[in-house]
Amino acid sequence: MHFPVPASPPTKTMFWTSRILTALIALFLLFDCSIKILRLPAAVEGTVRVGYPPSTIVPIGLTLLICLALYLFPRTSILGAILLTGYLGGATASMVRMSDPWFLFPVVIGMLVWTTLYLRDGAFRALLPLRS
Repeated sequence: MHFPVPASPPTKTMFWTSRILTALIALFLLFDCSIKILRLPAAVEGTVRVGYPPSTIVPIGLTLLICLALYLFPRTSILGAILLTGYLGGATASMVRMSDPWFLFPVVIGMLVWTTLYLRDGAFRALLPLRS
C-alpha cells in the first residue's frame, strides 16, 4: 500500500531562515574543505594534531566537498545530510578522543544541517512532525 505524505510549503520565515542557515553552513564547510584540498599549513597541522597522517588531508577534503555538493542540490539533499552527519560524527569522535573542548561544534553543525532540511522541505516535515 502507498500512503501519500501531504507536503506543506514552507512559510516565508521558514524559507528565508533555511536559506540563510544553508548559506552559512555551506560557506563554513566550503572553507574547511578548501583549506584541506589546498593543503594549507593550518589544515595540515590540525589534521596531524587530531592523529591523522598528512596523506589523508586531501581525501578528507574531497569527501567533505562531495557530501556538501549532495546536500546543496535539492534532489540529493537528504542523502547529503546523511553523509554530512557521518562526516561530522567522525569529526566529533576524533575531537572527543583528543579531549578537545570544541567537540560539540560539529554536533551543532549537524543539527543545523537537519534543521535547514526540516524548514525547507514540506515532505520531510510531514515525515517528522513536531508536536506542540
